[in-house]
Amino acid sequence: MLPPPPPVDYGVFIQGLVQAMQMQTHTQAALQAQLEAQAQVPVPQAHDHGGPSIMEKFKRMAPPSFKGERDPLLQRAG
Repeated sequence: MLPPPPPVDYGVFIQGLVQAMQMQTHTQAALQAQLEAQAQVPVPQAHDHGGPSIMEKFKRMAPPSFKGERDPLLQRAG
């Protein structure tokens, strides 16, 4: 037979809960401040490098387009 568990000191238990809640509040505030700081930093856009975009380069190559043929390897006419 097992001995009975030790008595619970509810004051210590509640104090631990309060400390955990305070730490959670502090962590949440720090994360919120970090998110707000990141929102203020402008994110560079992919097309800001001054040259044509990848899509523009691709379109200039005039790749063949699929027209629904049974054989997808058929070359377009013209």
